[in-house]
Amino acid sequence: MKVILLEDVKKLGKKGDLVDVSDGYARNMLLKKKLGIEATNKNINDLKLQKAHQDKVAAEQLQEARNLAEEISRKKISMKMKVGDNGKAFGTISTKEMAQAVKDQLGYELDKKKFSVDEPVKALGNYVVKIKLHPKVTAELAMEVNEEK
Repeated sequence: MKVILLEDVKKLGKKGDLVDVSDGYARNMLLKKKLGIEATNKNINDLKLQKAHQDKVAAEQLQEARNLAEEISRKKISMKMKVGDNGKAFGTISTKEMAQAVKDQLGYELDKKKFSVDEPVKALGNYVVKIKLHPKVTAELAMEVNEEK
């Protein structure tokens, strides 16, 4: 019997997959626990429409992320850091502070977990901050760290 999975089933398939299983397994396990539905022509067409819609939404999200990455890469943020008499910095600038600076200076509200820097920001100077906007899109933002007075 052909069944369309409504949820991920271990060792069988992922949500939305069309699988061929024995009649007993389909009736007693998949259909009974609402893990799948019978693959009728109507259900198969509904599945195709859902997948087409999901693909369209995913393409739109990817394009939005690319546009945002392009905007962000043209901009720059500046941060302040306390420095001692000998020029040694106190602490580091965290991703939380970077996210707050992006929100305050550029107006973009981004999750702090999406930010990454190659090396910890422990000194004054210019840095490149990588921001993961989408699994396929990473933006690079210029950051300038100045002395707080």
